[in-house]
Amino acid sequence: MAAIAAARAIASAPQIAACFPWSIDMYRGPEVQPFAVAPRVTPTDTIPVHGGEAPMSIGEATIKMHNPLEPTPQNLAKGHVQFDTYCAPCHGDNGQGKGPVAHLLMKSPKNLITGASKNLPDGYIYGAIRNGVLTMPSYANEMPIEQRWQAVMYLRSMQAAQKNKLAGK
Repeated sequence: MAAIAAARAIASAPQIAACFPWSIDMYRGPEVQPFAVAPRVTPTDTIPVHGGEAPMSIGEATIKMHNPLEPTPQNLAKGHVQFDTYCAPCHGDNGQGKGPVAHLLMKSPKNLITGASKNLPDGYIYGAIRNGVLTMPSYANEMPIEQRWQAVMYLRSMQAAQKNKLAGK
């Protein structure tokens, strides 16, 4: 009983509010103005070394980008995996725009096999994967550069197979 009375007395006694010394450092600390010293300027014609890419529009990619990879069986197999992972949900396994989630989208995905993309340069398709186009999102953060080119290569092999099929070969 005495312990409860002592606890009540201690709890009801006024306490002096004491701050820790670091809780007021924002008031006492030195004032630092943003841009008091100009930031370093990145040298021209350089790109970040942490894996970033230079900014480029789809139009620039169309003109400047060319697939650096050889169409080896390994690259085509890896491209198939990339296509199945990132492209097939919307464009379908056969690339004709009837993937399993296509019915959920506001606009139907493009037919990559017989549509306009068969006439577009590799750089445009690479740029569309990298930057996104119309309602298609960007896959720049999901697919590294090499995987994007492998997906483009695999798409081209699917388009060639369709062309051969229509030609009766």
